Amino acid sequence: MSNFVDECGLNVQAGDGGAGCVAFRREAHVNRGGPDGGDGGGGGDVWLVADNNIASLLAFKDYPHRKAGNGRHGEGKRRHGARGESKKILVPVGTIVRNLEGQILADLSIAGSKWLAAQGGQGGKGNARFLSNRRRAPSFAEQGEHGEEQWLRLELKLLADVALVGFPNVGKSTLISRISAARPKIADYPFTTLVPNLGVVRTRDDFEMVVADIPGLISGASEGKGLGHQFLRHVERARVLVILLDLAAYDDTSPSEQLEGLLKELERYQPDLLVRPRVLLASKHDVGVFDVPEGCISISSVTGHGLKEAVTEMERLVIDARSQTPVTREEIIIHRPRPKGITVAVANDGAYAVLGREAERAVALNDLTNIEALQYVQLSLEKLGVNKALKRAGVKQGDLVRIAGLEFNYEEDGNFDF
Repeated sequence: MSNFVDECGLNVQAGDGGAGCVAFRREAHVNRGGPDGGDGGGGGDVWLVADNNIASLLAFKDYPHRKAGNGRHGEGKRRHGARGESKKILVPVGTIVRNLEGQILADLSIAGSKWLAAQGGQGGKGNARFLSNRRRAPSFAEQGEHGEEQWLRLELKLLADVALVGFPNVGKSTLISRISAARPKIADYPFTTLVPNLGVVRTRDDFEMVVADIPGLISGASEGKGLGHQFLRHVERARVLVILLDLAAYDDTSPSEQLEGLLKELERYQPDLLVRPRVLLASKHDVGVFDVPEGCISISSVTGHGLKEAVTEMERLVIDARSQTPVTREEIIIHRPRPKGITVAVANDGAYAVLGREAERAVALNDLTNIEALQYVQLSLEKLGVNKALKRAGVKQGDLVRIAGLEFNYEEDGNFDF
């Protein structure tokens, strides 16, 4: 069974915020003590973090759910609830995050880069926060906000200095086993390699390069035939391509015809792969029946013929490619901006939907059966400009308005008929 997984689903759920507390001072020496309910703690966030020590997405194959901790509720004596514990999910460097519609949300291509996958809910305010000259003994507090939850698609594109590309059974696995410490499965039949293999090639004490053995391509791979797209995406980020041609192909295809077919598949998949630095290697020199094409380095992974020259050429191109790539070791946080402000949309049934986190929070987190809480919500919506936004959208007396799943009838005086 393979221990390499390069595509999977992931469900992330941030923690819920804790509820605010309704409490009043109850001490023998304090007459009519004021409100002292504390705030609820915020829910924990869920972060995706790129880590060099993680090689695949195997950890999510059978256990796709990850959840952060909930915030604790507030208590009397203005004791605030503790914040929920955030969850850091380690993923391989080179992981692309998509939503279920296929849109790219984050590209974690640098070690240490972080992306906020789900934001924890805010804690509710305790009744001590609602004390004012007009409201001397507030009898309400806010509920905690629910944390975000969503399904994601994770896709891994290997980050390698060199990608070995060739048709099945051309000798890629044997080559990587000879030039690195990698020990891939090797057998004398096509499609032995079903997952990419990585090997570190060290040519001297101060230089090493990562070589990826990409599973064999077939004709039509760029159109998704076989496992074409899954294989080809691992080629995208390689600095250098090594095109491996077979001097003793089973189907008697000449090296020139193999080269033409491979370049055609690469071009169809991603045209700029053709301008990527590349090395042409002609494998199986010891049993070859075809002449070595011009510009190819003839090698034999069995006898070792030409391997030193091939590795030297890979090293030269990798050094050149690295010199043109900026290097950073700083932690990178990929920000996910949240839309601000209030917007109004007209639903299919003619109702006016108010969108905006602040307005949704004001309605969803308060007990609207409490007259004081209701008055507070009315005032909050007015300050946020909800009434003005509704008027600009054309709302009229008695029209249906929706905010955070609750429905109200609009009143001309700017209030809502609950």
